[in-house]
This record gives sequence, structure tokens and C-alpha cells, in this order.
Amino acid sequence: MPSAAEWVESLSPWPAEFGLDRMRALLRDLDDPQRSYPSIHVVGTNGKSTAARTIEAYLSREGLHVGTYLSPHVRGWGERIRVGGEEADFDQAVERVRGDAERAGATQFEVVTAAALRAFSESGVDVAVVEAGLGGRHDATNVLDAPVVLLTNVGLEHADVLGDTREAIASEKLAVVRAGALVVLPDDEFEQLVADARVVLGGAREAAAAFLGRDLEGEVEVALPGRLERRGDDEVWDGAHNVDGLEWVLPRLPHARYTVVASILRDKDVDGMLDQLAAVADRLVATRSSNPRALTARELAERARGRFASVEAVEEPEAALAVARKDPPVLVTGSLYLLADLAAREEQGIK
Repeated sequence: MPSAAEWVESLSPWPAEFGLDRMRALLRDLDDPQRSYPSIHVVGTNGKSTAARTIEAYLSREGLHVGTYLSPHVRGWGERIRVGGEEADFDQAVERVRGDAERAGATQFEVVTAAALRAFSESGVDVAVVEAGLGGRHDATNVLDAPVVLLTNVGLEHADVLGDTREAIASEKLAVVRAGALVVLPDDEFEQLVADARVVLGGAREAAAAFLGRDLEGEVEVALPGRLERRGDDEVWDGAHNVDGLEWVLPRLPHARYTVVASILRDKDVDGMLDQLAAVADRLVATRSSNPRALTARELAERARGRFASVEAVEEPEAALAVARKDPPVLVTGSLYLLADLAAREEQGIK
């Protein structure tokens, strides 16, 4: 029998059609674990994982026992389910829902979400910080009755599913808000979409403070794999996968000019991302992650020509990184899937 992680990896990441009926039925079979603790729901286009971990850090500092659910992962599935500030036993969490999930025909994301929600219940958490996956309205995490919801930001992404305007996308993400909840927004742009809720402006700290019902002083620091991750003096990994993500990351880089290793999914604003990367790089080594939606290295290189002084196509990510490392500093970016592929190769001892 395959391990829990192997079984999860074999499941489809996408449902035949979006909806919550299957997820709700699965959780009923598991005695609705999500009802045994309050939650903070984190939605948005970029920065959700960082926001969730920051909320976790604030609440843990205040003495709460916190469960945290994140996606996607970079180094391993265990990153997704955290209890008490540490990674939970992922295989054990999945095995506890596996039978019910198989009978329900659950998707990959539904299985891991259910595993996290049950693990939190069994661990007796005081609060769960739950990051949404795709959108909000039909996302598997939209089974919570969260008293606090944080919207990190809104960008044009997954337009075929969420809508082709920022307001339409914001509406899908904020559909997780229940009447009477407190919503934390980055600004007042979409206040009209949460008329039945209370609203404050801010970010992760304000969300944690809203849950506690009091102000929080000071800052907390969190470090996540693949988010402005320094790998020695001359290499940075960041999974920025859209224009908005790069807009945040690039001004924070420690060097002025880079050799960039990038893989980009074909449903992103590829040209916009390449324009941004050209502002910090003279050389691009185009590659391809294992995600089936990724452009081939050749396709990405063709789109990039004319923007960089040097463009090279290397299909295998580890080979592309080896080429780039001959001309540091190096920035690896464009997709968390690329970072996950490289991290998996590192784990196997392939450099």
C-alpha cells in the first residue's frame, strides 16, 4: 500500500466541477471537526501563507495553542499542517481521514484540508488559522464559520474560475465571510462586498488582534521556505507566481542585478512577469516545473527574447540552476512548483 504522502500525490488536484457538497459530506463522516474550535480564515491572491504564519506567531506569543493550515508546500507535504508551532505528523493526519476520503472520492486538496481540520480537533487547538486555496466561495476551506477573515490582497488570477475583474475576484474570495464576522481588509476598496460584517483595515497583526479582542504590540518574524529565502550570499528563492507577487518581492532583493532561473505557468500574465524580471536581470535561464500548466523552457525563452541580454532554455530545473550558478547572484522564481521540484531533488541528494 502506498504511503499517505504517495497516495495524496496520486489524487487529482482539481475537481471535475467546483462545489462544497463532497467536502461537507466528508466532514460529516468525520464528525465535523471544524466545529470544535474557532478559526481565522485567510484569503487573497498573494501572501496568504506568510500572513497565516504571522497570525500563528502572534497568537502563540499570547499563549494560545494554534493549528495552522497552509498551501502549497515547497519542501514537503508536512509544511501544510502545523500544530503548536511545529509541523504535524502528515502521514498520520492523512491516514485518519483516508478511508472516509476514498469513499467520498475526495480531491487532493479536499483530503489534505480534511486531514488538517481533524488534526486540529484531535490536538485540542484553541484556534485554527486556515489559508484558502483557490478563491473562496467554492474552496474546500469554505466550511468554516470563522469569526475573523483576513483578505491579504486581490490580483487578476484564475480569471477562468474567479472572474475577469478584480472586483469579481474579490467577491469570490470574500464569499467565505459569514454575517457578523469581523473582516480585515488591506484598504477600503472592497468594503461594499462585506456589508453584513464588521470591518477593520490592516493585515496579519490586526487579524490576530481582532480574534483576541485587544491590540497587539510589537512585531513577530516568520520565515517560510520559498519566500525571499536566502540560500547563501548569492542566491535567493522566491515563489512569486504573478505580477503582484513580483511587484512585492523585487524591491526587497539584496542585490541589484541577477541571473534569473524561472518557470511560469501558461495561465499567468507571462509577459508582465518577464517585464518585471528584466528590470533586475540581464540573463534568464528558462526552465519548466513539473506542473502540467507550465510553459516549456523553449516557449518561455521565446517569450523572453528581447527583454534580456541573454536567454537560455534548459528544460530540467536542476540543470538550469547549475547553469545559472556559474553567473551569480541567482534568483529562482516564477512558481512555487519550480522551487518544490528543486527542493525535492536536493532532498534526494541530486545537486
